[in-house]
Amino acid sequence: MNIIESNIANLPTKHGNFKIKAYKQNNQEHLALMSEDFNPQAIVNLRIHSECLTGDVFGSIKCDCQKQLELAIAYIAKNSGLVIYHRQEGRNIGLLNKVNAYSLQDAGKNTVEANLALGFREDEREYSIVEYILKDLEIKKINVLTNNPAKMKFLETLDVEIVERIPTIVEPNCHNKNYLNTKKEDTIHFIHRFEEEFKFDKD
Repeated sequence: MNIIESNIANLPTKHGNFKIKAYKQNNQEHLALMSEDFNPQAIVNLRIHSECLTGDVFGSIKCDCQKQLELAIAYIAKNSGLVIYHRQEGRNIGLLNKVNAYSLQDAGKNTVEANLALGFREDEREYSIVEYILKDLEIKKINVLTNNPAKMKFLETLDVEIVERIPTIVEPNCHNKNYLNTKKEDTIHFIHRFEEEFKFDKD
């Protein structure tokens, strides 16, 4: 695997002070965001956050991505840990295709159906860079901040011990309810607590 690594730099943010390191894999550049007290010898609180420009940057409420990212950053600022910003936009179909998928969703398809209609699998992401980053930072034990069973399944194949899965529960809105239903029903995300806490309705 041909990976180019940056040096480590400081990053002050509204959530606190962090360290960052970038990794270039082919045409994708990923980021490790580490809390100021990051300790790879301890149990590391880990969030693998898949890039979502429309949510993370522009605050789209069609998805829960920005809220998930902000929850994770605030969590590691308080409890120490690492967010891997995994730059595979639109579940790795790219921004142009993601916008085309949005157009299909406007016409009535859900997020999975839209990807399939464009000729992609429901999820095109691959996580080899995550394995590389965990090895580079010498991480051996993790708590995983995720609702995504595919990410858990991938992490279980690595030489790291998963101590705990920490659910990332954010409040729904009228624009992302169908999206979250699809995540629960079609991609089998762990969001049963979400339903309990916010009276999540499948209709």
